Amino acid sequence: MQRLKLQLVLFLSISTCHTVFSFTDGLLPNGNFEQGPKPSQLKGSVVTGHDAIPNWTISGFVEYIKSGQKQGDMLLVVPEGDYAVRLGNEASIKQKLKLIKGSFYSITFSAARTCAQEEKLNVSVVPTTEKRDWGIIPIQTMYGSNGWESFTCGFRADFPEAEIVIHNPGKEEDPACGPLIDSVALKVLYPPKRTRANLLKNGNLEEGPYIFPNSSWGALIPPHIEDSHGPLPGWIVESLKAVKYIDSDHFAVPEGKRAIELVAGKESALAQVVITTIGKTYDLTFAVGDANNECEASMMVEAFAGANTVQVPYQSKGKGGFVRGKLRFKAVSTRTRLRFLSTFYTMKSDNSGSLCGPVIDDVKLLGVRYPTHA
Repeated sequence: MQRLKLQLVLFLSISTCHTVFSFTDGLLPNGNFEQGPKPSQLKGSVVTGHDAIPNWTISGFVEYIKSGQKQGDMLLVVPEGDYAVRLGNEASIKQKLKLIKGSFYSITFSAARTCAQEEKLNVSVVPTTEKRDWGIIPIQTMYGSNGWESFTCGFRADFPEAEIVIHNPGKEEDPACGPLIDSVALKVLYPPKRTRANLLKNGNLEEGPYIFPNSSWGALIPPHIEDSHGPLPGWIVESLKAVKYIDSDHFAVPEGKRAIELVAGKESALAQVVITTIGKTYDLTFAVGDANNECEASMMVEAFAGANTVQVPYQSKGKGGFVRGKLRFKAVSTRTRLRFLSTFYTMKSDNSGSLCGPVIDDVKLLGVRYPTHA
Protein backbone atom coordinates (compact mmCIF):
# COMPACT_ATOMS: atom_id res chain seq x y z
CA MET A 1 0.00 0.00 0.00
CA GLN A 2 1.40 3.38 -0.95
CA ARG A 3 2.58 5.60 1.85
CA LEU A 4 0.09 8.42 1.37
CA LYS A 5 -2.74 5.95 1.08
CA LEU A 6 -2.14 4.41 4.49
CA GLN A 7 -5.53 4.50 6.10
CA LEU A 8 -6.46 5.46 9.60
CA VAL A 9 -9.66 4.06 11.03
CA LEU A 10 -11.64 6.22 13.37
CA PHE A 11 -14.10 4.77 15.82
CA LEU A 12 -16.78 7.20 16.88
CA SER A 13 -19.78 6.74 19.13
CA ILE A 14 -22.87 8.48 17.79
CA SER A 15 -25.96 8.03 19.96
CA THR A 16 -26.15 4.24 20.43
CA CYS A 17 -24.53 3.35 17.10
CA HIS A 18 -20.86 2.82 16.35
CA THR A 19 -19.60 4.09 13.00
CA VAL A 20 -16.18 3.27 11.53
CA PHE A 21 -14.51 5.89 9.34
CA SER A 22 -11.45 5.35 7.16
CA PHE A 23 -9.52 8.12 5.44
CA THR A 24 -6.07 9.14 4.22
CA ASP A 25 -3.97 11.75 6.02
CA GLY A 26 -6.02 14.89 6.51
CA LEU A 27 -9.02 16.27 8.36
CA LEU A 28 -10.71 14.22 11.05
CA PRO A 29 -14.40 13.50 10.39
CA ASN A 30 -16.07 16.90 10.69
CA GLY A 31 -12.63 18.24 11.57
CA ASN A 32 -13.58 21.61 10.07
CA PHE A 33 -16.83 21.79 12.12
CA GLU A 34 -18.93 22.53 9.04
CA GLN A 35 -21.54 20.08 10.35
CA GLY A 36 -23.04 21.83 13.34
CA PRO A 37 -25.60 21.38 16.09
CA LYS A 38 -29.31 21.31 15.44
CA PRO A 39 -31.10 24.62 16.19
CA SER A 40 -32.61 22.98 19.28
CA GLN A 41 -29.08 22.31 20.59
CA LEU A 42 -28.03 25.95 20.46
CA LYS A 43 -28.78 28.82 22.82
CA GLY A 44 -27.62 31.73 20.73
CA SER A 45 -24.12 30.56 19.78
CA VAL A 46 -23.69 28.37 22.89
CA VAL A 47 -23.78 24.60 22.30
CA THR A 48 -26.10 22.96 24.84
CA GLY A 49 -25.55 19.24 24.19
CA HIS A 50 -22.30 17.36 24.84
CA ASP A 51 -22.69 15.41 21.57
CA ALA A 52 -24.42 18.17 19.59
CA ILE A 53 -21.50 18.71 17.17
CA PRO A 54 -21.35 15.61 14.91
CA ASN A 55 -18.32 13.35 15.54
CA TRP A 56 -17.21 15.42 18.57
CA THR A 57 -17.85 15.35 22.31
CA ILE A 58 -17.71 18.67 24.15
CA SER A 59 -17.61 19.78 27.76
CA GLY A 60 -17.88 23.21 29.34
CA PHE A 61 -18.75 26.49 27.64
CA VAL A 62 -18.39 25.87 23.89
CA GLU A 63 -19.69 28.22 21.20
CA TYR A 64 -20.43 27.44 17.56
CA ILE A 65 -19.12 30.45 15.63
CA LYS A 66 -20.21 31.49 12.15
CA SER A 67 -17.78 33.39 9.92
CA GLY A 68 -18.47 37.12 10.18
CA GLN A 69 -20.00 36.86 13.65
CA LYS A 70 -19.14 39.81 15.89
CA GLN A 71 -18.02 40.02 19.49
CA GLY A 72 -18.67 43.63 20.37
CA ASP A 73 -16.82 45.58 17.69
CA MET A 74 -14.49 42.69 16.85
CA LEU A 75 -15.17 40.52 13.82
CA LEU A 76 -14.59 36.81 14.45
CA VAL A 77 -12.81 35.38 11.42
CA VAL A 78 -12.98 31.70 10.45
CA PRO A 79 -9.89 30.57 8.46
CA GLU A 80 -11.58 27.92 6.31
CA GLY A 81 -15.23 27.31 5.54
CA ASP A 82 -18.06 28.96 7.44
CA TYR A 83 -17.83 27.62 11.00
CA ALA A 84 -15.46 27.10 13.93
CA VAL A 85 -15.79 26.48 17.68
CA ARG A 86 -14.72 28.67 20.58
CA LEU A 87 -13.62 27.15 23.87
CA GLY A 88 -14.46 29.10 27.03
CA ASN A 89 -12.81 28.66 30.44
CA GLU A 90 -11.97 24.98 31.07
CA ALA A 91 -13.94 23.90 27.98
CA SER A 92 -12.79 21.07 25.72
CA ILE A 93 -13.58 19.12 22.56
CA LYS A 94 -12.53 15.55 21.91
CA GLN A 95 -12.80 12.77 19.34
CA LYS A 96 -12.10 9.05 19.67
CA LEU A 97 -9.79 7.34 17.18
CA LYS A 98 -8.68 3.83 16.33
CA LEU A 99 -4.88 3.94 15.88
CA ILE A 100 -2.00 1.67 14.96
CA LYS A 101 -0.29 0.86 18.25
CA GLY A 102 3.37 1.91 18.28
CA SER A 103 3.02 4.27 15.30
CA PHE A 104 3.80 7.98 15.41
CA TYR A 105 1.29 10.67 14.47
CA SER A 106 1.09 14.43 14.18
CA ILE A 107 -1.93 16.60 14.96
CA THR A 108 -2.44 19.88 13.11
CA PHE A 109 -5.15 22.39 13.98
CA SER A 110 -5.83 26.08 13.40
CA ALA A 111 -6.45 28.50 16.26
CA ALA A 112 -6.85 32.20 16.98
CA ARG A 113 -7.17 34.16 20.20
CA THR A 114 -10.26 36.31 20.72
CA CYS A 115 -9.90 38.06 24.09
CA ALA A 116 -6.79 37.68 26.23
CA GLN A 117 -3.23 38.26 25.09
CA GLU A 118 -1.99 35.04 26.69
CA GLU A 119 -4.47 32.38 25.68
CA LYS A 120 -3.22 28.79 25.71
CA LEU A 121 -4.41 25.37 24.64
CA ASN A 122 -3.77 22.02 26.26
CA VAL A 123 -3.55 19.21 23.68
CA SER A 124 -3.51 15.62 24.89
CA VAL A 125 -3.98 12.08 23.63
CA VAL A 126 -5.37 9.63 26.19
CA PRO A 127 -4.71 6.99 27.32
CA THR A 128 -0.93 6.92 27.08
CA THR A 129 2.04 5.46 28.92
CA GLU A 130 3.81 8.84 28.92
CA LYS A 131 4.25 10.46 32.33
CA ARG A 132 3.29 13.77 30.77
CA ASP A 133 0.46 13.08 28.36
CA TRP A 134 -0.26 16.68 27.40
CA GLY A 135 1.40 19.81 26.08
CA ILE A 136 0.55 23.47 26.62
CA ILE A 137 0.65 25.45 23.37
CA PRO A 138 0.73 29.25 23.80
CA ILE A 139 -1.09 31.18 21.09
CA GLN A 140 -0.40 34.71 22.31
CA THR A 141 2.42 35.26 19.79
CA MET A 142 1.19 35.37 16.22
CA TYR A 143 3.56 35.05 13.27
CA GLY A 144 0.94 35.63 10.58
CA SER A 145 -0.88 38.77 9.52
CA ASN A 146 -4.38 37.26 9.37
CA GLY A 147 -4.83 36.51 13.09
CA TRP A 148 -4.78 32.74 12.60
CA GLU A 149 -2.05 30.15 12.96
CA SER A 150 -1.89 26.40 12.47
CA PHE A 151 -0.22 24.52 15.33
CA THR A 152 1.20 21.02 15.40
CA CYS A 153 2.16 18.41 17.97
CA GLY A 154 3.20 14.78 17.80
CA PHE A 155 2.51 11.61 19.74
CA ARG A 156 3.11 7.87 19.79
CA ALA A 157 0.07 5.62 19.87
CA ASP A 158 0.53 3.49 23.00
CA PHE A 159 -2.91 1.90 22.65
CA PRO A 160 -5.08 0.90 19.68
CA GLU A 161 -7.76 3.39 20.71
CA ALA A 162 -7.33 6.90 22.06
CA GLU A 163 -9.01 10.29 22.30
CA ILE A 164 -7.60 13.55 20.98
CA VAL A 165 -8.53 16.27 23.48
CA ILE A 166 -8.16 20.03 22.92
CA HIS A 167 -8.76 21.93 26.16
CA ASN A 168 -8.70 25.59 27.14
CA PRO A 169 -7.16 25.81 30.64
CA GLY A 170 -7.86 29.56 30.84
CA LYS A 171 -9.53 31.32 33.74
CA GLU A 172 -10.65 34.65 32.28
CA GLU A 173 -13.06 37.05 33.96
CA ASP A 174 -15.42 36.50 31.05
CA PRO A 175 -15.98 32.72 30.99
CA ALA A 176 -16.89 32.90 27.29
CA CYS A 177 -13.44 34.24 26.37
CA GLY A 178 -11.21 31.72 24.71
CA PRO A 179 -9.53 30.66 21.48
CA LEU A 180 -11.28 29.75 18.25
CA ILE A 181 -10.52 26.26 16.90
CA ASP A 182 -10.91 25.06 13.33
CA SER A 183 -9.61 22.39 10.93
CA VAL A 184 -8.25 19.53 13.06
CA ALA A 185 -6.19 17.01 11.06
CA LEU A 186 -4.09 13.90 11.66
CA LYS A 187 -1.10 12.48 9.78
CA VAL A 188 0.97 9.30 10.15
CA LEU A 189 4.68 10.00 10.63
CA TYR A 190 7.32 7.63 9.30
CA PRO A 191 10.53 7.72 11.37
CA PRO A 192 13.34 8.40 8.87
CA LYS A 193 16.64 6.55 8.82
CA ARG A 194 20.19 7.67 8.19
CA THR A 195 21.63 6.67 4.81
CA ARG A 196 25.05 6.54 3.19
CA ALA A 197 24.10 9.71 1.30
CA ASN A 198 23.22 11.61 4.49
CA LEU A 199 24.10 10.84 8.11
CA LEU A 200 21.20 13.04 9.26
CA LYS A 201 17.67 11.80 9.77
CA ASN A 202 15.12 13.72 7.70
CA GLY A 203 17.77 16.18 6.54
CA ASN A 204 15.57 17.31 3.65
CA LEU A 205 12.74 18.05 6.14
CA GLU A 206 10.21 16.35 3.86
CA GLU A 207 8.74 14.22 6.67
CA GLY A 208 6.66 16.39 8.97
CA PRO A 209 3.20 17.44 10.09
CA TYR A 210 0.16 17.89 7.89
CA ILE A 211 -0.17 21.30 6.21
CA PHE A 212 -3.66 22.33 5.17
CA PRO A 213 -3.68 22.61 1.35
CA ASN A 214 -5.81 25.77 1.34
CA SER A 215 -3.82 27.61 4.02
CA SER A 216 -1.08 30.10 3.21
CA TRP A 217 0.50 30.43 6.65
CA GLY A 218 2.35 27.12 7.17
CA ALA A 219 2.28 25.30 10.52
CA LEU A 220 4.06 26.12 13.77
CA ILE A 221 6.06 23.37 15.47
CA PRO A 222 6.28 24.08 19.22
CA PRO A 223 9.45 23.77 21.31
CA HIS A 224 10.55 20.28 22.31
CA ILE A 225 9.78 21.03 25.96
CA GLU A 226 6.09 21.08 24.98
CA ASP A 227 6.15 17.79 23.12
CA SER A 228 7.51 14.33 24.02
CA HIS A 229 7.38 13.11 20.43
CA GLY A 230 7.83 16.01 18.03
CA PRO A 231 5.96 16.30 14.72
CA LEU A 232 9.24 16.78 12.77
CA PRO A 233 10.93 13.35 12.90
CA GLY A 234 14.65 13.40 13.61
CA TRP A 235 14.70 17.03 14.73
CA ILE A 236 14.31 18.92 18.00
CA VAL A 237 12.97 22.46 18.29
CA GLU A 238 15.56 23.36 20.89
CA SER A 239 14.39 26.79 21.98
CA LEU A 240 11.78 28.87 23.77
CA LYS A 241 9.77 29.66 20.64
CA ALA A 242 8.36 27.67 17.75
CA VAL A 243 9.65 27.24 14.21
CA LYS A 244 7.42 27.31 11.14
CA TYR A 245 7.00 24.35 8.77
CA ILE A 246 6.34 25.62 5.24
CA ASP A 247 5.42 24.08 1.89
CA SER A 248 6.39 24.84 -1.69
CA ASP A 249 2.75 25.41 -2.71
CA HIS A 250 2.66 28.68 -0.75
CA PHE A 251 6.31 29.59 -0.07
CA ALA A 252 9.71 29.54 -1.74
CA VAL A 253 11.47 26.31 -0.69
CA PRO A 254 15.12 25.71 -1.69
CA GLU A 255 14.75 21.95 -2.27
CA GLY A 256 11.78 19.57 -2.45
CA LYS A 257 8.37 20.43 -1.02
CA ARG A 258 9.03 21.29 2.66
CA ALA A 259 11.40 23.48 4.70
CA ILE A 260 11.71 25.27 8.06
CA GLU A 261 11.47 29.02 8.64
CA LEU A 262 13.24 30.28 11.79
CA VAL A 263 10.67 32.90 12.82
CA ALA A 264 11.84 34.06 16.26
CA GLY A 265 15.52 34.96 16.01
CA LYS A 266 17.75 33.18 18.52
CA GLU A 267 14.63 32.08 20.40
CA SER A 268 13.79 29.47 17.76
CA ALA A 269 16.46 26.88 17.01
CA LEU A 270 16.51 23.56 15.18
CA ALA A 271 18.80 20.76 16.37
CA GLN A 272 19.71 17.11 15.85
CA VAL A 273 22.13 14.81 17.66
CA VAL A 274 24.10 12.58 15.28
CA ILE A 275 26.42 9.61 15.73
CA THR A 276 30.02 10.54 14.85
CA THR A 277 33.47 8.92 15.01
CA ILE A 278 36.05 10.63 17.22
CA GLY A 279 38.81 12.17 15.11
CA LYS A 280 36.91 11.92 11.84
CA THR A 281 36.24 15.01 9.69
CA TYR A 282 32.72 15.83 8.52
CA ASP A 283 31.08 18.37 6.21
CA LEU A 284 27.74 19.86 7.22
CA THR A 285 26.05 21.54 4.24
CA PHE A 286 22.70 23.33 4.09
CA ALA A 287 20.62 25.91 2.22
CA VAL A 288 19.70 29.34 3.65
CA GLY A 289 17.05 31.45 1.94
CA ASP A 290 13.80 33.35 2.30
CA ALA A 291 10.24 32.10 1.92
CA ASN A 292 8.99 34.67 -0.62
CA ASN A 293 6.74 36.12 2.08
CA GLU A 294 7.86 39.78 2.20
CA CYS A 295 10.55 39.02 4.77
CA GLU A 296 12.98 41.62 3.44
CA ALA A 297 16.12 42.04 5.56
CA SER A 298 19.77 41.21 6.10
CA MET A 299 19.68 37.70 7.56
CA MET A 300 22.25 35.52 9.25
CA VAL A 301 22.04 31.83 10.12
CA GLU A 302 24.42 30.38 12.69
CA ALA A 303 25.22 26.68 12.36
CA PHE A 304 26.88 24.73 15.16
CA ALA A 305 28.52 21.31 15.28
CA GLY A 306 29.59 20.79 18.87
CA ALA A 307 31.97 23.70 19.62
CA ASN A 308 32.44 24.53 15.92
CA THR A 309 30.36 27.24 14.29
CA VAL A 310 29.87 29.16 11.06
CA GLN A 311 27.76 32.20 10.18
CA VAL A 312 26.06 32.29 6.77
CA PRO A 313 24.77 35.73 5.68
CA TYR A 314 21.86 36.11 3.28
CA GLN A 315 20.47 39.35 1.88
CA SER A 316 16.76 38.76 1.47
CA LYS A 317 14.58 40.79 -0.88
CA GLY A 318 11.53 38.88 0.32
CA LYS A 319 11.00 37.33 -3.11
CA GLY A 320 12.59 33.90 -2.68
CA GLY A 321 16.12 32.64 -3.30
CA PHE A 322 18.84 30.93 -1.28
CA VAL A 323 22.57 30.43 -0.77
CA ARG A 324 24.57 27.41 0.36
CA GLY A 325 26.39 27.13 3.67
CA LYS A 326 29.09 24.70 4.82
CA LEU A 327 30.70 23.82 8.14
CA ARG A 328 33.68 21.43 8.28
CA PHE A 329 34.52 19.99 11.69
CA LYS A 330 36.42 17.17 13.37
CA ALA A 331 34.37 15.09 15.79
CA VAL A 332 35.54 14.99 19.40
CA SER A 333 32.72 12.77 20.65
CA THR A 334 30.66 9.77 19.56
CA ARG A 335 27.62 12.05 19.51
CA THR A 336 27.64 15.56 18.06
CA ARG A 337 24.85 18.10 18.43
CA LEU A 338 24.09 20.06 15.25
CA ARG A 339 22.13 23.28 15.71
CA PHE A 340 20.75 26.10 13.56
CA LEU A 341 19.42 29.48 14.67
CA SER A 342 18.76 32.93 13.25
CA THR A 343 21.05 35.68 14.52
CA PHE A 344 18.51 38.48 14.04
CA TYR A 345 14.83 39.10 14.65
CA THR A 346 13.03 40.06 11.44
CA MET A 347 9.59 41.44 10.63
CA LYS A 348 7.71 41.34 7.35
CA SER A 349 7.82 44.48 5.23
CA ASP A 350 4.00 44.55 4.85
CA ASN A 351 3.58 46.63 8.07
CA SER A 352 1.73 43.76 9.75
CA GLY A 353 4.29 43.45 12.54
CA SER A 354 4.50 39.71 11.87
CA LEU A 355 7.74 37.93 12.71
CA CYS A 356 9.57 36.03 9.98
CA GLY A 357 13.07 34.77 9.31
CA PRO A 358 15.47 32.74 7.20
CA VAL A 359 14.55 29.38 5.69
CA ILE A 360 16.63 26.26 6.37
CA ASP A 361 16.52 23.27 4.01
CA ASP A 362 18.49 20.45 2.37
CA VAL A 363 20.72 19.75 5.39
CA LYS A 364 23.35 17.07 4.80
CA LEU A 365 26.14 15.55 6.86
CA LEU A 366 28.86 13.43 5.25
CA GLY A 367 32.23 12.14 6.34
CA VAL A 368 35.27 13.57 4.52
CA ARG A 369 37.51 10.79 3.29
CA TYR A 370 40.61 12.85 2.50
CA PRO A 371 40.20 16.14 4.43
CA THR A 372 43.75 17.37 3.68
CA HIS A 373 43.03 17.22 -0.06
CA ALA A 374 39.64 18.99 0.10
